[in-house]
Amino acid sequence: MKPIFTLIGMLLFSASAMHAGDIYVSTCGNDSLSGQADAPLRTVAEAMKRAREWRRLKSPEAEGDIRIILADGVYRQTEPLFVRPEDSGKPGSATIVCSAEGSNAVISGGVEVTGWTKGCDDSRIAPGLRDRIWVADAPMNGNRMVETRQLYVNGRKAVRASQFEPGKMERMVDFNPSELTITVPAPDMDLSSASQLEMYVHQRWAIAILRVKSITPDGKGNVVVRFHDPESRLEFAHPWPQPVIGGEKGNSSYFLANALQLLDTPGEWYQDYPSGRIYYYPREGEEMNRSNVVIPVLETILAVDGTRERTVSDVRFENVAFEYAAWTRPSREGHVTLQGGFRLLDAYKLKVPGLPEKSELENQAWIARPEAAVTVSHASGIDFDRCRFSHLGATGLDFITAVKNSEVTACTFEDIGGTALQMGTFPDGGFETHVPYIPAVDSDICSDITVSGNLITDVTNEDWGCVGIGAGYVRDVTISDNELSHLNYSGICVGWGWTALESGMRNNRITDNYVHHFATQLYDAGGIYTLSNQPGSVISGNRIEDLVKAPYATNDRGFYIYFDEATDGFTVEGNLCPDPEFGYNRPGPSMKIRNNGPDVKLNNRFADK
Repeated sequence: MKPIFTLIGMLLFSASAMHAGDIYVSTCGNDSLSGQADAPLRTVAEAMKRAREWRRLKSPEAEGDIRIILADGVYRQTEPLFVRPEDSGKPGSATIVCSAEGSNAVISGGVEVTGWTKGCDDSRIAPGLRDRIWVADAPMNGNRMVETRQLYVNGRKAVRASQFEPGKMERMVDFNPSELTITVPAPDMDLSSASQLEMYVHQRWAIAILRVKSITPDGKGNVVVRFHDPESRLEFAHPWPQPVIGGEKGNSSYFLANALQLLDTPGEWYQDYPSGRIYYYPREGEEMNRSNVVIPVLETILAVDGTRERTVSDVRFENVAFEYAAWTRPSREGHVTLQGGFRLLDAYKLKVPGLPEKSELENQAWIARPEAAVTVSHASGIDFDRCRFSHLGATGLDFITAVKNSEVTACTFEDIGGTALQMGTFPDGGFETHVPYIPAVDSDICSDITVSGNLITDVTNEDWGCVGIGAGYVRDVTISDNELSHLNYSGICVGWGWTALESGMRNNRITDNYVHHFATQLYDAGGIYTLSNQPGSVISGNRIEDLVKAPYATNDRGFYIYFDEATDGFTVEGNLCPDPEFGYNRPGPSMKIRNNGPDVKLNNRFADK
């Protein structure tokens, strides 16, 4: 076998200059081999283990950088790839995971769907469409059939069978918290037996995904819809945000999805339960047995996971793609959020307002962090350069806690269901979200992170209430020179807590970015959006345009820059936008806002866009 692998090495890695600390990986390699260019390993996990052993044993190969070089191809993960404190490099000796020169390596959490057959006699499908539908069994993951909410055909996301075309909704008739019901116009077909049916509800700056329990005609051309718990309890108990009845521009909107009866448009699909069978209506030119059909299995593809006592340091990812991560939780418990994709664990309106930290507070809420394809915790020097994050169900990249001195540069984020890039603490679990977060250990705050030169587009395409770049409690963060577009809610959001009190947020810079085509579905949005007191922070040199008038908004609260509750400590100047009348919600006394609007002359790469 040696001559064969020698040839493989010559073909796959001939363009790479070899160093003593190089480990080579190929989809046609073997984990029992040496990992040299002519004998590559097969898995990234084994390569990480080899590098770990070099460092543990103080081998000569660990004196400089250790490079894990991936040949072109898709590296499918059956479990998350973990990077641990033992994988840490040091200055001058980083661990680098990269594609071979001229190659495009993909680390994937997906699995292919094969064995498609054309035609279906299921009575739930309209007779005229049954010969157009293709059917396949869901693949197995271990001893269980994969359940999914995402399906991709030839790299293009399919749409879950829906009542209307993508982006279209209908106004509800009534929202009744006392009865725990929503009344809507009767659909064109009987959906009372659709056991997996869901309702997507537009509620100002967020959406809710509610599993339908029953649909009952009201005798007036409408139906009354009830929902499963826990989402039913949460949806009707929490006051912010709730749907609006009698708004300036009409009632809040909704659409129904995920029933085989609704499968009537090319590009739509449905997974049956409990059979797991997948139904798909192909787009023009799609031949299913010749198509690459992928569903994601893993929610997290990569986890860089240190601890407060032992952090991970000096690990870089260069020119690597992270693709196909799942988001399945709404199928089990619905999805009701407070803001930014953070789902509610509990929330309700206070009968007597006020907390010690905020006397006027009228509601309480406890939240949970969204799932993410790539996570980083308790780490420093974790860099992503020229990487691609795509076909991901929830958050793309998440710097969760105690991440420092790290960079995300020249990366592409596209086709992501939630937020592209998230960082910082958003107090969750048992921490009430309106109480200012002051960590017992100061280093737990994410700091000194640079996000620069990235392209972010077509994100928030499952949870519309997510954002392009979202930062919670952070300090000394720079968000610069990024382009963000086609977002259902806000672009760059920095801050959390709704508080004027000091909380550790400070010296954050949002400069020289280009944000456009945002707020395409929701409102109360900003191209740049801020919350709470952040002394020494700056918003400058940004180009913000193409604020979309969200078609189902109940008012016109969308802004190029939105200073939401208690924003303070910012200097805001030299931002190019059509209208300098920004949004304000009780800003603090230390704001400096000057020289913004359509006549600003920029001095950056977005000046002539």
